[in-house]
Formats: sequence, structure tokens, C-alpha cells
Amino acid sequence: MAYVASIEAPLCSEQFGSGTARRCRAAADGSLQWDAWGRCWWAFSGAFTAKPGGRDGGERVAPGTAVPPLSRLLAVFLPQGFPDSVSPDYLPYQLWDSVQAFASSLSGSLATHAVLLGIGVGNAKASVSAATATWLVKDSTGMLGRIIFAWWMGSKMDCNAKQWRLFADILNDVAMLLEIMAPIFPICFTMTICISNLAKCIVGVAGGATRAALTMHQARRNNMADVSAKDGSQETLVSLAGLLVSLLMLPLVSDCPSLSLGCFFFLTALHIYANYRAVRALVIETLNERRLWLVLKHFLQRGEVLGPASANQMEPLWTGFWPSLSLSLGVPLHRVTSSVFELQKLVEGHQEPYLLRWDQSQSPEKESCVIVRETHQVLDKLFPKFLKGLQDAGWTTEKHQLEVDEWRATWLLCPEKKLL
Repeated sequence: MAYVASIEAPLCSEQFGSGTARRCRAAADGSLQWDAWGRCWWAFSGAFTAKPGGRDGGERVAPGTAVPPLSRLLAVFLPQGFPDSVSPDYLPYQLWDSVQAFASSLSGSLATHAVLLGIGVGNAKASVSAATATWLVKDSTGMLGRIIFAWWMGSKMDCNAKQWRLFADILNDVAMLLEIMAPIFPICFTMTICISNLAKCIVGVAGGATRAALTMHQARRNNMADVSAKDGSQETLVSLAGLLVSLLMLPLVSDCPSLSLGCFFFLTALHIYANYRAVRALVIETLNERRLWLVLKHFLQRGEVLGPASANQMEPLWTGFWPSLSLSLGVPLHRVTSSVFELQKLVEGHQEPYLLRWDQSQSPEKESCVIVRETHQVLDKLFPKFLKGLQDAGWTTEKHQLEVDEWRATWLLCPEKKLL
């Protein structure tokens, strides 16, 4: 009886990723037998056993590893180890992102139909050389715009990834609207589609850059490549579904411009709404200027540190590009002071390897050096408590998303200061 009891008792339990755990038991013949999905595997498929002599600990087969078809399908489109390998906001963001991608795919088919119609596809009088020239001008304009925009705004998109993501998708809708309206004004057709393609190239830069930033946030096991690849698979699936629906939709609306325009506005509204919900679902644990301002204001008023979920819900998405209080970091010295006397006033009284300067126009009743001195006193008193509150609330304090310029200084007037 004791031998039978030892056979029936589980030896161990194991699970793949965050899947269902299964128990391993010793069979009467000395082999291993597994439970699967909460039931004994051999209860409905015969006794699956593993005999000594195979790889990885002597297993000849991998019993119990069969999974339901739905789980196999999800494994194609979700990162390995989901949901433990990604951030908690991954699933709601991806669901809404798929909705917006589907709506954008349908809107894009309507816009492409309008552009081809304007170029002259289906018109016997249309010139092939003229259509080719129009297409080349359109593409050239977009390429130049892509380079200029990446140089101008590339470093700013890490700091406000959510706002730039929303901006990119709204600009994409504007570009498609221009394409749909272009055939109505044939005189301005070339200029209109050039502007539209310029906007789409800006969308490509902003969308790709912010997608990379969000992938860094979502990947929690150094699995950025896997998260990015599965995002591409999801987008491809949604685009394929949009293509199939477009094949059914276009013959129904192509002969009626008003119906086509009505479908476009409906899909655009759905696209913007889904984008807003997707971006609002994100809970980013690093501080940018807007989130830092919200957390710091709440801390000074109530003595408590807002958690990432609350701060992200309060973060403005439409006006996040223009904060009410301007903060400039890493600026050249001439923007901080213009005289030796003023520099000495700013340096004295603290040992931190940086200089602070308050814009006099914000508070004309006090001198800048007085405000800076009071600021250092407040920082010395409150910053340790504030930093501990950030860490306890779940914020990442090892890095930030504040926009910092590249200027640094070595303080020769004050040797105890360090290089910043």
C-alpha cells in the first residue's frame, strides 16, 4: 500500500511560461506520467509516459505538451512568455491598436482608389508619362520631408511618445482626406498629393519612432525583438483582413462619391477613437516632463506621490507638446548667465554639479538668484522623501524621458564641484 501511495503521489509540477501547471507522477513501471490541463492525460488519450534514455534528463517524448488549438494560434501572434514577458498594459493597447489599424486599412483603400482615379487609371486619354512624372514628384517630396522631419524632431519623440503616436495617426487621416479630395480639384491634383505624401512620410517617421519607444516599454525580458516581430505579425493579420473587406467594400461605394466620403469619415472617427483609447491605455513608468509635473505638483500639495497608473491617466494627450511650465536641461552657459558676478551668485551656497536659473519674467518680484537659493533649500529637504516615494509607487528612477540637450560644463571656479 505504501508503494502504491508513493506511485500516485506527484513527484513535481511544471509549467511552460505562464500556462497551466501539470503534475508529474511515477508510474508502476518506473516511467514518468503527466497530468495535463487539470486532468490526467491518460484519462482520455491513454497513458503518456517518458522512458529513460532520451535528451534533457532522459525523456524520449514530451508528453503533456500538446496545447489547445487556440493556444497554438495565440502563440503565433503573442510574445513568448505572454503575459509575464510584457508590460501589464500590453493587451489593451494591442487590442485598440488592432482596431485602429483595421480602420486605417479601409480608409487607405478608399484613398488609394481616389489617387489612382486622379492619376488617370481607367481613362483612355490619360498620359502614362504624365502619371509617372506625378508619381515621381510625389515620392521625391515625401523622401525629402522624411529626412528633414527626422532631423528636426527625432530627439523629441522619446520624451512624448504617446502624444507623437496620436499626432501621427491624426496626420495620417488628414493625408488620406487630401488624397480623397484631390480628384475633385484636378488643377491642384499634383500639389495636393505631394502634400499628402509629405504628411504620410512624416507619419512614417513619427509612427516608427514611437512604436520603437513603446516596444522598449512593453518588453520586460529583454525581448524587444520578439515583441516587435509579433507586433508586425498582428499588423499583417489586421491588414490582410482589411484588404479582404476592402475588396467587398470598394465595388459598393466607388460609384457613389458621397457614400465613399461618408464611409471615410466614419472610419476616420473610429480610427481616432481607437487610437485615443490605445494611447490612454498605456501606463509608462518613466517620468517625462508632463508626468513629472503632475507627480511633483501632487506631492507638494498633498505630500503623496502619484502612482504610474494615476499619473498616466491624468497626462494630457492633446496639449502634451506645450507644457505650461518650460523646462530646459543641458543648455549652454550663455543661456544661464551673462556675467562673472551672476555666475558666482548662482554657484555659491551649494555643491551640486549643476546650475539652476529661474526665468525672471515668471516671477519679476524676486531676483533669480534668490529663487534659486530657496529652491536648493527645498530640494535638500524634500528630495530624499520624494525619491523614495517615487520608488515605492513603482516609478523607474534609474532613467527618465526628459529632453536634455548635450551641453556640459566643468566648474573651475568651484573645485569641489564635479563634472556634469
